[in-house]
Amino acid sequence: MEDLETLKSGMLACTLCQDLPLGPNPIFQLDQDARILIVGQAPGRITHHKGRPFDDPSGDRLRDWLGIDRTTFYSDPRVGIFPMGLCFPGGGAGGDNPPPKVCATTWRQPVMDRLEKVELTLVLGAYAIAWHLPDLKGKSVVEAVRRAAEGKDGVFVLPHPSPRNNRWLKQNPWFEQDVLPRLSARVAEVLR
Repeated sequence: MEDLETLKSGMLACTLCQDLPLGPNPIFQLDQDARILIVGQAPGRITHHKGRPFDDPSGDRLRDWLGIDRTTFYSDPRVGIFPMGLCFPGGGAGGDNPPPKVCATTWRQPVMDRLEKVELTLVLGAYAIAWHLPDLKGKSVVEAVRRAAEGKDGVFVLPHPSPRNNRWLKQNPWFEQDVLPRLSARVAEVLR
């Protein structure tokens, strides 16, 4: 059985998806000591070019939601980021393409099996929900977020923190009023 470092090396060298518009560029942040795991869809175009997850306005909002600063987010080994797709899948005017299935099929379970210290998982997006919370597969974002609003079993479902979701946040003020205080308190507890 490969250890996490061997798997990470394999992921960084992965070239399974040669047909990606910008080519393979696996982006994730994982350490054996991860206590918080952020699970999104796949890196976006900006992330692909910067080589760092959530180094954009979405990341600023996410860090605000979590109540942690950039240094903690990127330097604390207890914070892990493991998207469903490791590379930018391409996209168009309507948004990014779905993460290629081969990515999750190849890497997801072996990595998850080695992240034994994770206490809190933050799930963002339909593909992440389908894999991590199959009972919520096909539910609307509102319903999925509501059902996981208590952080039961150490899992919160979050809307994507993208500025594109400003309308969703305005239509669902309960998220910022009720869920975010619980989320930031749980993050602080895990990182204490």
